Amino acid sequence: MINIKNIKKEQQHIALKVTSLSIGYSSKKQQNVISKDINFALKKGELTAIVGVNGIGKSTLLRTLGKVQPKLNGSICIDNLEISDYKPEHLAAKISVVLTEKIASKNLTVLEVIALGRQPYTNWIGTLTNTDKDKITEAISLVQIEELQHKKCYELSDGQLQKVMIARALAQDTSIILLDEPTSHLDLYHKATILKLLKNIAHKTKKTILFTTHEIEVALQLCDKILILDKNTSHFGTPKDLIAAKKFNALFPKDTIVFDENTASFKVV
Repeated sequence: MINIKNIKKEQQHIALKVTSLSIGYSSKKQQNVISKDINFALKKGELTAIVGVNGIGKSTLLRTLGKVQPKLNGSICIDNLEISDYKPEHLAAKISVVLTEKIASKNLTVLEVIALGRQPYTNWIGTLTNTDKDKITEAISLVQIEELQHKKCYELSDGQLQKVMIARALAQDTSIILLDEPTSHLDLYHKATILKLLKNIAHKTKKTILFTTHEIEVALQLCDKILILDKNTSHFGTPKDLIAAKKFNALFPKDTIVFDENTASFKVV
């Protein structure tokens, strides 16, 4: 017997739901579908990675979810409401996006960059209220960069700059945060540090954090869920379930790289 109460309770925990989504680019003449039949649902307080081979559409998916570019087909729902039904200012209060583009001016201080995250809430001249300042302070504390806040961005390392961008997204105070390759150009230690930080933030604040990455082995160890993106379908679940279902085995050509289920790692053959 179907328990309606349990279904409704489960729906309340779903922050982002994607159904039969196709992504890519369209022109007047045709659609260029990069990936299709994408299905997943993200719960509040989860850290999820999007993985897949180069060119499969990881960044395109992230931009589509953030409404930076239009979807081709399918449904994207935030809090049970289709993304196309949100006004821009309301969507900006629901979802924040950190892409790979560089900061427009590295002459800004860390504090000034993080304050930009409050733009959806400030007036036309950008005056910060006490609430805005509290959110900025909270973001700085969560990312643990108090000692950097008065530095210029050009003085920062890549890892420090990435933390600043995460803090800016946190200052925006959205329930969903999307990040495109947050660990690119970092060494293994700093990759792990950033992802551990994101996991801690997701669990502590109950924000839903989704990011693209090439660091599959690190994601397997730290993420709550993983989306394996492919051209004609997608696979979504916990790392343990995806490994048990052998979904990583066919990710790369077997004559070059194989997946070891015992160590949850890839090996060159």
